[in-house]
This record gives sequence, C-alpha cells and structure tokens, in this order.
Amino acid sequence: MRRILSVSAAAVLALTALPPLAAQAPAGLPPKLDAYVDSVMRAFEVPGLALAVVKDGKVLLARGYGVRKLGEAAPVDARTRFGIASNTKVFTATALGLLVEEGKLAWDEPVIRYLPWFAMYDPYVTRELSIRDLLVHRSGLGLGAGDLLWWPASTYDRKEVARRLRYIKPATSFRSAYAYDNVLYSVAGEVIEAVSGKSWEDFVATRILAKVGMTGSSVRHSDAGQGDDVAQPHAKVDGTVRPLTPFASDNVNPAGGINSSAEDMAKWVMVQLDSGRTADGSRLFSPRTTRELWTIVTPIPTGEPPPELAPLRANFNGYGLGLGVRDYRGKKMLTHTGGLPGYVSRVTMLPELRLGVVVLTNSESTTAFTVITNRILDHFLTAPPLDYLGIARRQEAAAEARLAAQAKERSARRDSTSKPSLPLGRYAGAYTDVWYGEVTLAMENGRLVMRFSHSPELTGDLEHWQYDSFIVRWRDRELRADAFITFSLNPDGTIERARMAPASEDVDFSFDFQDLDLRPVKAATRP
Repeated sequence: MRRILSVSAAAVLALTALPPLAAQAPAGLPPKLDAYVDSVMRAFEVPGLALAVVKDGKVLLARGYGVRKLGEAAPVDARTRFGIASNTKVFTATALGLLVEEGKLAWDEPVIRYLPWFAMYDPYVTRELSIRDLLVHRSGLGLGAGDLLWWPASTYDRKEVARRLRYIKPATSFRSAYAYDNVLYSVAGEVIEAVSGKSWEDFVATRILAKVGMTGSSVRHSDAGQGDDVAQPHAKVDGTVRPLTPFASDNVNPAGGINSSAEDMAKWVMVQLDSGRTADGSRLFSPRTTRELWTIVTPIPTGEPPPELAPLRANFNGYGLGLGVRDYRGKKMLTHTGGLPGYVSRVTMLPELRLGVVVLTNSESTTAFTVITNRILDHFLTAPPLDYLGIARRQEAAAEARLAAQAKERSARRDSTSKPSLPLGRYAGAYTDVWYGEVTLAMENGRLVMRFSHSPELTGDLEHWQYDSFIVRWRDRELRADAFITFSLNPDGTIERARMAPASEDVDFSFDFQDLDLRPVKAATRP
C-alpha cells in the first residue's frame, strides 16, 4: 500500500492523461445487454433503472428500463431523475478542489481556520482536523456516527448538526481507522459557504452542474419528488416491494442531495475521466485536482471475496476524496455507491480504459447494480465471464437465511416469562443525550410511547422484550429500523440510564441508536 501512495507525480500524470485504449479491447456494448438488465431487474425486484456507459469520451449508452412507479405505465428514460445519494460526495470534493485551485482553501489546513466555531470531541482533533480529513472517513467517528441528527428528517439545521459533533465521543483514535460518515461532508458544505459566500447548493449548481451541462439535475433532497420525469423510490416493506415517501430533508445535501439522470451522469463521468475537461473543451478543474480526488488517503482492508468470485480479489483498497479507489482485475477502479430510502446507485470508472458505468435504481437492491456493473466491466476487459446473476441469487438467499436464523436464535434466548423491574409508568419521562438532545417516554392508552424530540418520524410503541429491555416498533413502518432499549437502575430503583441498539443487522447503519446514552432529565434542571 505504501508503494501505491508514494507513486511519483509523473506516473500519476500519465494515469490522468488517460492513454489510448488497448487495441484488443471491444469498442461496443456487451451483447444482449438489454435482456441481461431486464433479467437482473426481475430477479431482484427493481421497478426502474437507468444505465449509462461512456467510453473514450463518448456516450455508448444512456437508457432507462422499467417504470418510474409500480402500478403506473410511465417508463424510465435517459432523463429520468433519481436520488444519487452518496454519489454526491465527489461533487462536494470537487467543489473544495475548485476553491483550492483559486487559493481560497488548502487541503491540509485545519478546518477551524475557515470555521472558527467548529469543534470535535477531542481538542487535539479539533486543532488538527483538515479540509482533507472531512472527506476521507478517518476522523475517529464511528460508522454513521451522528446520522440521527439529520436522519430521519430532523428539526436541526445544517449548522446545528455540525455544532453538535463536539459532543460525540470518538470510536477510534484520530486517523487510525476507516469508518464511513456523512456528517463531516455536511461540515464541508459549511466550509464551502464560508469561503465562497455561496451556499453549497448554489455553488454546486452554478459552478459544477451548469458547467458540465447537467441541466436536468438538482442539488436538494427536497427536489426528489418534484417534476414530471422523476423515479419514485421503492423498497421492500413487510415483505412486499412498494413505493416510499421520498426523503426530503436538506440538512445533509453535501453528503447526498443531488438528483440526476443517466444522461447527466454520463456527462459528469466523462469530465472526471478527462481530468476536468468539459464537452466544450474548457476546464472545470485541473489534472492536479484529479490527482487529489483519485489518490488513496485512507487505506481499507481488502478482504477475501467468496470462492466463486476469487478473480475479483483486490490487491489494494482505500478511500480518496469522495471516491473509493481499488483495483478490479488488475486495473485501477474509482467507484462509489449511494443509498437513500428507495434509491441505490453506483458509479464506476476504469481510467486506463477511459470507461465509466453508472447504474441508478428506484429500489434498494445493491446486488442489482453490482451484477450489471461487473458484467459491463468484464466485457470491456475481455475477461472470462462469471455467472454474476446466479452467484448473487445464492448469496442473497444465504444472507436472508442468516438473518432469519439470527432472529430465531434471539427469540429462543429471550425469557418471555420475565417482567419489567418497575411499573410501566416509572419508565416514562424525559431523557436526554448530550449529542442528540431530548427523547421522551410517555404512557398513552396503557403503553409506553417513545418520541425523539427533533425527529418526528421516530415515534414508536414499546413492547416488553425481557427484564428491563423493550423493543421499539416505529409507527412509520417505512423506516424498517426497530430498536431495543434497555434500562439500567440505581440501587434505589430509579432509572440511571437507557441504552439503545438496532433490533436487527438489517437496520441501516445511519440509525446509530447504539451511540445514544440516554439519561433521565431531573425535573428541577429540565430546560
């Protein structure tokens, strides 16, 4: 890994100059690609999908498949907008790169130079956290830490989300480990506004989307359901795939707010692959910024693929600036995925082949976008074909069986004859967590109801699980995020604290319930 990171500037320039494709590689699309996409969509219950393939500076494909919404006939086309979620992150990194090129920022200057009010839990990290650190998931925060400040939609604005990071205890030491986060990209948006005088939304819309020609794209989560040619998000709820309500909070747009189409994303990928050069020959950014975006900063363990996917074993893996960087069958690959309720997407680039693949979906099957992407990459690499569809079906069946076995084992260990230590009304009251804020428990119609004061959708009914543990069933079943809450008592029988945890491994990591430390609010000190 160290050898990769210390590659000479001349060698990296040679990479970003994008050498001509080797003569033996095919120039056209994989045969029967449309039929393959259709079979993948049927296998993994994907209502609608948009696919773009760019090669050697040309768009080979920008096409829609399926429908925008189940039960309606309107088809997905090349201009249908999807939430691209975390594929927004490289736009934020690029925006910072533009400000670096203008001399208004420096990658390795501390964030507090530009946001004097900003702080992390550890004063040392506050002093040392750099602009680069905002983008590379090595701050010491745990996986998804702080996401409950904005997810589900909360009453906190972007600045308040950033201010509350000072109360979140780190999970690891600074710069010692990779743990994916969203909230520091929100801080990056605050940096862009402080330095440029424009909101993140205005800066990205005018300085990037307009320059690239992404005229059909927008920069706000709240735009997800706006317009005529928009894909409705879908997910499996209680065993059935159905439409969802779009996520519409703009608190964390810099981490995932862009809505785009196959046609517009093809333009974006071509600019990335051509080191910042746009279709009219002008430059959005320089090759120097390309090198910054594409260089690993935070190493990530490579891991071992299952035996049937052994040819895809990575030799290196890491995170650059808004992009994952690894190898695929010996070629450097730049990739990122995105996920929102009812939308998942993947963008992949092989710079040496000047090849880019974009898959946007209005469902939550990451398997579907992986299978389609790998099929296309292998075609252009002339690699021996693998039965990705068959392998993925078996892997999904095994994962579902594992989750079912875990749920069965958890139920078997439960002491269903146990009783709570206290009458239910004694658990009621106001609780507070130092970074999230207030959570209340109240008796309503003979049962406990939990409400997160700043997250209206997090309202749920408590069912006794065992002893002093309850399971919270959120009334909004689209959340799919039921959680355990366990109370600890003082010797006098009063409640000392309550801790929470997701009720299943299947709960999205952005529901970081496990980071909460809820303490009862004493009546005399309650704000």
